[in-house]
Amino acid sequence: MLRSILGAIAGYVVMFFFIFLAFSAAYLAMGAENAFVPGGYDVSTTWIVVSFVLGFIAAVVAGYAAAAIGKGMTAVKILAGIVLVLGIVSAVAVAMSPRPEGARTADVPNLEAMTKAQTPLWVALLNPLIGVAGVLVGGRSRKGK
Repeated sequence: MLRSILGAIAGYVVMFFFIFLAFSAAYLAMGAENAFVPGGYDVSTTWIVVSFVLGFIAAVVAGYAAAAIGKGMTAVKILAGIVLVLGIVSAVAVAMSPRPEGARTADVPNLEAMTKAQTPLWVALLNPLIGVAGVLVGGRSRKGK
């Protein structure tokens, strides 16, 4: 059981770093003008699509890592539960977050973009489901090896 817990934790750490690096690179590549709607902090449709793709890939990699380290699907199931719970907590935070005041300037640093971005609630609610699906896909792909 300890191995499964360690596998789930390792999978989550992998997911965290993958998301941080991939989303930072995507933001730098896209720039504020493509990541946000003009003049505001609402994320663009392009950003939503990119975030779904990157989030799914991150979850697949994390599920694979959890299965490899945990030596089975128990670690993957634990990780899927963690992703679901934290995703729901994140969706609640999105629903309760105040809108930033003022217009967005053309050049927004990465950290400021992360803290002020306004994600639609439906996206925040869909993200945990995409994450759970990705974790299970990644875990099952490792299971066959």
